[in-house]
Amino acid sequence: MSEILFDEIPSLDLADFTSGDAERKAQFVKQLGEAYQNIGFIALRNHGLSDELTEKLYAATKEFFALPDEVKQTYENPELAGQRGYVGKGKEKAKGFNTGDLKEFYHVGQELSDIPDSDPIKAEYPANIFPTEVPAFKEVTLEAYRKLEAAGKQVLRAIAVHLGLEENYFDEKVKYGNSILRPIHYFPIENPDSVPADAVRAAEHGDINLITLLMGASADGLQVLRRDGQWIPITALPEQVIVNVGDMLARLTNNKLKSTIHRVVNPPRELMHTSRYSIPFFMHPRSEMDLTCLESCIDEQHPKAFPDATAGEYLNERLVELGLKKA
Repeated sequence: MSEILFDEIPSLDLADFTSGDAERKAQFVKQLGEAYQNIGFIALRNHGLSDELTEKLYAATKEFFALPDEVKQTYENPELAGQRGYVGKGKEKAKGFNTGDLKEFYHVGQELSDIPDSDPIKAEYPANIFPTEVPAFKEVTLEAYRKLEAAGKQVLRAIAVHLGLEENYFDEKVKYGNSILRPIHYFPIENPDSVPADAVRAAEHGDINLITLLMGASADGLQVLRRDGQWIPITALPEQVIVNVGDMLARLTNNKLKSTIHRVVNPPRELMHTSRYSIPFFMHPRSEMDLTCLESCIDEQHPKAFPDATAGEYLNERLVELGLKKA
């Protein structure tokens, strides 16, 4: 497949894949494959999130982050290494960076009541933590979680077809997977001189997981690093979510599918006092998933690039790098 330098990320319609029309489905898989082998990002329509749910989710997110820091900190449990609940300002840093990002966030994972007792994965997950001060937060985050998880499963089916695997290859691997919904608040900086010179909203990084589904943010700032070294801005239209390849999928495919470096840059100095909100859904598999490079993605020109690891082992390694977990 020839290399393509996209000036903007391709826009795809998930309804093409789920339509039952073989031609539309094949075209979707072709366009997805081209995008993921080149820039690693797409914009996706018909993903199942309604405008109403999106508005409710952002309203609850803003309401929580408007609470006093001392209230928010009651929902922070360092023993969970950021798996559930609140993670405070500047706590997370990108791999290779010493300065914390200018953000705070909240993690919602699988709801334990949704997982049957017979599934051993249930014992691996801590219970979700929900703020009592914002009653709507629990309902809207869990509904968005389930909608984005369902859309993510369809995207993974399209990826499996593109890779020449059985279409349901990922189904059992992501069933009750360790996925995370992360409402983020890039908090206002009243005095830009008070933060380190190298502090940014989110330093350049690749995502850990299989794929990320990102709802449209409240402000610009997301940029993706193209292979020619040029940063290109990404803004999702209201009806789109951005879906990008994560490092786990890059490992599995021996870098055939690209986990592209991206960042959230600071706004102009005169807008540093404003907030930015963003809500990504990080789609993770179950911890036992084998991330060993697929044989079909290894050849003389593309020797195996990664050591064997399970998803759980790789996640643990990355959480230490991010400063959320002690080695």
